[in-house]
Amino acid sequence: MKHTISVLVQDEAGVLSRIAGLFARRGFNIESLAVGPAEQMGISRITMVVHGDDSIIEQLTKQLYKLINVLKVQDITETPCVERELMLLKVNANSTTRSEILEITQIFRARVVDVAEDSLTLEIVGDPGKSVAIVQVLQKFGLREIARTGKIALTRESGVNTEYLKSVEVKV
Repeated sequence: MKHTISVLVQDEAGVLSRIAGLFARRGFNIESLAVGPAEQMGISRITMVVHGDDSIIEQLTKQLYKLINVLKVQDITETPCVERELMLLKVNANSTTRSEILEITQIFRARVVDVAEDSLTLEIVGDPGKSVAIVQVLQKFGLREIARTGKIALTRESGVNTEYLKSVEVKV
């Protein structure tokens, strides 16, 4: 199972290296990693997506707390969250396919950020599922390059679980 882990750390040299080393020593691959300044000066938030069952994630959490500079570790997989990812996608686009690609771009609320004679570069921002979906749809045109930021996430203060809401039928 994929787990999303949010880690608050003191923003000092070597912190990310120590965390990545911890995962590597235990044979775990970090599927997605995003790091940036948090709400407080001198603190950074690291958001990671890793595979593992609950007991493995619990062990990793305990190990993370043993590292210097780690302030807080949360497995937010089952917590209502706002999740976003940024993806840049370069797709083949000639004069016959360009209009179809632009229609798809509008459906996914993506933005065209570069236009060339034989390609378009798109910016897609949204939940990670949106990135996967647009890649699948545009695959038939030929993808040249993809760059993804990795998932970032914050827990919802409202407690509203949008995944739950998506699964509930709307009754009018």
